[in-house]
Amino acid sequence: MLPRGLRRAATRLPLKRHLETTIARFAAAPGICIAPQYVAEDLIRAEGFSDFGFVAAEAGIAQTEMLARGDIDFGIDFATALIIPIDAGAPIKVISGVHIGCYELFGREDIKSIADLKGRKVGVGGNLSSDPHVFVSAMATYVGLDPQRDIEWVVGEAKPAELFAEGKVDAFLAFPPEAQDLRARKVGHVILDSSKDRPWSQYYCCILAVNTAYAEKYPAATKRVVRAIIKSAEICAAEPERVARLLVDGGRTENYDYAVQSLREVPYSNWRDFDPEDTMRFFSLRLHEAGIVKANPNDIIAKGTDWRFFNEIKREMKT
Repeated sequence: MLPRGLRRAATRLPLKRHLETTIARFAAAPGICIAPQYVAEDLIRAEGFSDFGFVAAEAGIAQTEMLARGDIDFGIDFATALIIPIDAGAPIKVISGVHIGCYELFGREDIKSIADLKGRKVGVGGNLSSDPHVFVSAMATYVGLDPQRDIEWVVGEAKPAELFAEGKVDAFLAFPPEAQDLRARKVGHVILDSSKDRPWSQYYCCILAVNTAYAEKYPAATKRVVRAIIKSAEICAAEPERVARLLVDGGRTENYDYAVQSLREVPYSNWRDFDPEDTMRFFSLRLHEAGIVKANPNDIIAKGTDWRFFNEIKREMKT
């Protein structure tokens, strides 16, 4: 149940009729930055979805594979994690931006820029298809490095944040609340902050995708979910303390202070200022240059995006 202030936003939504389905399933992946999907629960129910729920999932490629199979209907994930399966022909559509800038690249004190990663160890988690590996590969390509030859990738079960704190890797990509914890402990320093540093701050990091068959069969339902997610992003910006309490009470994260800090730092209110197609084009080009995807950006956009719902919601919200 949402806190009282958040419930008011839900009850202001009129209950719509003529929904093609009352089912909407989201992936419950780890991470604070996807808070809008948890805030959206009451909003989505207010839109008429009586059968709404979360399915346990890992963030990244594993989640998008669930989306492609139809195990879930919607997922908020990184653009890079969605571009790769779209390139492989997965039946998913990216339909909305959600927020800008949640990730930060941490490095040792002698690493001052992405270019300084050449010849260094970068921790990326379990395998080379992980979100951190794909993201840092895109960054490396952007500054002229060859991610396959110029960087020593460290994979394994150990968390990259722990390896970094122990001095076993030279850099890693942090997501909330890892970045807040490291800054509090004064471990390393931030090389790149995607909420502030161009060009990364000009593109969505997290975007909303839907199973293609669901969107085609249930367009009215899809649009209402998009509306609920956008409204929830604005709630995250306006009421970070309440949303942080929701996340902690729901078992989504443990540290309330870090949750509040991360919600304040992620610019949720800026969703209307950016074009999600630009995001798909930018990251598709980076991944194409890195040899991770085969298709060019225009083909990725043509196969894997549908902005009708997002554009309609923007017009209705007079943005």
